[in-house]
Amino acid sequence: MPVSRDLGPMAPPRTPFWTRSRIRSALIQVGFVALLALLIQFLLANTMANLDRQGIASGFGFLENRAGFDIAIRFSPFERNDTYLQALWTAVANTVVLAVLGIGLASLIGLVIGLARVSPNWLISRLAAVYIEIFRNIPLLLQLFFWYFAILRPLPGPRQSIEIGGGAFLSNRGLYLPKPLLDSGAQLTLVAFATGLIFALTMAHFARRHRAATGHSRPVLQWWIIGLVALPLATWFATNASMALSVPALEGFNFQGGMVILPEMLAALLGLSFYIAAAVGEIVRAGIEGVDHGQTEAAQALGHSRGQIMRLVVIPQALRIIIPPLTTQYQSLAKNTSLASAIAFPEIISIVAGTTMTQTGQALETIALAMAFYLTVSLLIAAIMNFFNWRVTRRSF
Repeated sequence: MPVSRDLGPMAPPRTPFWTRSRIRSALIQVGFVALLALLIQFLLANTMANLDRQGIASGFGFLENRAGFDIAIRFSPFERNDTYLQALWTAVANTVVLAVLGIGLASLIGLVIGLARVSPNWLISRLAAVYIEIFRNIPLLLQLFFWYFAILRPLPGPRQSIEIGGGAFLSNRGLYLPKPLLDSGAQLTLVAFATGLIFALTMAHFARRHRAATGHSRPVLQWWIIGLVALPLATWFATNASMALSVPALEGFNFQGGMVILPEMLAALLGLSFYIAAAVGEIVRAGIEGVDHGQTEAAQALGHSRGQIMRLVVIPQALRIIIPPLTTQYQSLAKNTSLASAIAFPEIISIVAGTTMTQTGQALETIALAMAFYLTVSLLIAAIMNFFNWRVTRRSF
């Protein structure tokens, strides 16, 4: 009679190691990276071969050569006999100034438009909605052309210029403004004012932390007086500072004195700001409407005015919703400064990827420099806005 044996549980069959999920995933990733490296190597080799065939030397040595061209609008020193590297820094300065001013102006206009969109006044709300729909749905390049060719260029000449007031004049040659003339003592006073502002903000920050930890408030008014009044005044008198104002005046066929914002700069600034402000206004509206209406009703029950409710209750909470999409709009404005080359504003594309590339033939290098600049600016804006977002989200309301 046969005897049955209990062999215990059967061991699962062994699978080949390349079919295991983790190993299979790692092999796929390694294969993808290898293919990507081969593709990059092929593109670089092909590019270098084409450059050699055309007799174009690769590298960034051309940056030390003489540029030989002028830059009409510049926020850093540059002359015709300077190098391409100095032209690059001038283009960077122009682009950064345009982006910073555009972000500031777009934020201000967008905040006003966003508040108008949620206004209980029907007319104000509808006008804000019309503004948003017009400027958001017309291409930015067309808006730049509108500001430059349809608004600023047809203005009268200097002799028939439009007097805005306060010594400012607007003509087809630009916006002429008074220019402050500061000596070394006045410049040190500005440094002292900035230092005092940082000091006062720091002391106010420590006072807020102390109140959050203990429930007791510390006076901060004296720190603001010391930082913004006492320290600048002491520096002014200690250095015997002086300041004058250069006011533009018509002499002959043009204005002399003061400072001028050329039409190219003004059109680029207005076009970028009004275009991005439409998106910012919608972001502000969405952030305000995203705050629980019970917060507003509670503030009204406590007797706060509408302005106090908006400033102390709604806006601080709406920032959590506003900041993330606002980051994208700021990055978009910085990158869209490249379109200003269409109206002859000398930014990074016009100077580096335009004039410099045409004169040197270094297409790969100049385009790489422009790409690196925009990548750096976008990452910097993202880092700054992420920091503000972190500061806002860690607060408890």
